[in-house]
Amino acid sequence: MSITLVPGAATLSLLESIYRGKGPFKVDRAARTAVEQSRQCIARAAGADAPIYGVNTGFGKLASMRIGPADTAQLQRNLILSHCAGTGEPLSAAVVRLIMALKLLSLGRGASGIRWGVIEQLEAFVAADIVPLIPCQGSVGASGDLAPLAHMTAALLGEGEVFYGGRRLPAAAALAAAGLQAITLGAKEGLAMINGTQVSTALALAGLFDAWRVVTASITTSALSVDAAMATATPFGDEIQRLRGHRGQIDSAGRLRGLLQGSAILHSHSRGDTRVQDPYCLRCQPQVTGACLDTLRQAGATLRTEANAVTDNPLVLADGSIVSGGNFHAEPVAFAADQMALAICEAGCIAQRRIALLVDPALSYGLPAFLTPAPGLNSGLMVAEVTSAALMSENKALANPRSIDSTPTSANQEDHVSMACHAARRLGDMVRNLAGIVAIEAMAGAQGIALRAPLQTSPLLQTVIAGVRRVCPALGNDRMLSGDIAALTELILNTRQLSDIAGLAAIAIEVGE
Repeated sequence: MSITLVPGAATLSLLESIYRGKGPFKVDRAARTAVEQSRQCIARAAGADAPIYGVNTGFGKLASMRIGPADTAQLQRNLILSHCAGTGEPLSAAVVRLIMALKLLSLGRGASGIRWGVIEQLEAFVAADIVPLIPCQGSVGASGDLAPLAHMTAALLGEGEVFYGGRRLPAAAALAAAGLQAITLGAKEGLAMINGTQVSTALALAGLFDAWRVVTASITTSALSVDAAMATATPFGDEIQRLRGHRGQIDSAGRLRGLLQGSAILHSHSRGDTRVQDPYCLRCQPQVTGACLDTLRQAGATLRTEANAVTDNPLVLADGSIVSGGNFHAEPVAFAADQMALAICEAGCIAQRRIALLVDPALSYGLPAFLTPAPGLNSGLMVAEVTSAALMSENKALANPRSIDSTPTSANQEDHVSMACHAARRLGDMVRNLAGIVAIEAMAGAQGIALRAPLQTSPLLQTVIAGVRRVCPALGNDRMLSGDIAALTELILNTRQLSDIAGLAAIAIEVGE
């Protein structure tokens, strides 16, 4: 069933369904009137004497050069071909689908001056599952994501490469195989296609969707750590959280209480335990992980706005005037990406400290060193903890802000840029690193709980452990652990939220969901 894109009204849930799905999507047909009206404005301007940027002029530093009506189509074609200067590995099909959806949402607002046929060509690519090959590097996040969007647009013209039918093909060959025709761009259409923040925004949304999945999974693995360490759930009480009032903190503590409810381990040490307070990595989980959730939500609100925005240039306004502005500058996306990087990094930092606590007999309240039944002869999770530390430190370096960097480009015409594209792209590596840390915590928490036998954890956490055990057996004698870590990492990345295994409702990313 095809998804309908209503320009200006896309939700995060809808965008995530496109990112994770493979089905077709189309612009709401009610948008056609506004699109065609703006096209008429461009058509009139193309035949007039007044210079209109990108319609009858050159681009960037060459904007003072006038272009005659006879050269309009060649101007747009040259723009696309010359801007296909990206490098690096191709972006994933999931990200490219999201880019195409965002471009359709933007064009559908009716302020870009393109023909409806350009929208139909993009939709035809989606319906035929033709995925333009877009190199991942080459955008500085201002004047739009020029190089990557040019590679996407070139495919509509039958130029460049695509993925089709499981193969990497020349775009012209894929068009022929799918029974489609290349299009020719008219006045301003090439500019409308490559001016825009859709690549940066799609990469940031992909980072958001995957980060949300892994950060919420870390709440579940932290509950395993609480029982493995024989910690207390008293700091997770609802009144404590509501006295502070942060939504993420309240959500995180509520999830912890639900996961731990009915644990025999939790109540086994309610008397006679000489520990007055647990370390912060256990006690302050709602405050830290909750802040991560709220930071991701704040970034999500920015990205939802950007996903529905018109970000090319010039724009056709409601009164028919054609005006140059700066909506292509991706500073909001760069800031959102940097915010998310901090949250991803910090979620990993506190999870890694819980792992370190569990493997340390001086801190783990009676667990054997490195969680092996026979320490000395066996090293247990000694180096798995080291791996988690390595992943944590790598994310610390990656979390350094990208948005504070800028360099002038295009002969100083574009003298301040956002760096949003690689600010967003690095989130993918950070999320995978975080998933590795959370995977190791799942391994350590499940192992620690097993070592507390005959005491039992809660019914919900027993279900979670059963899910963990399907891909990672309990640790007896030493074995290679890299395969276990990889399997758990994939489980965490590919389960909507790890607590789904226990049948709990998902924590919503968006207000009102």
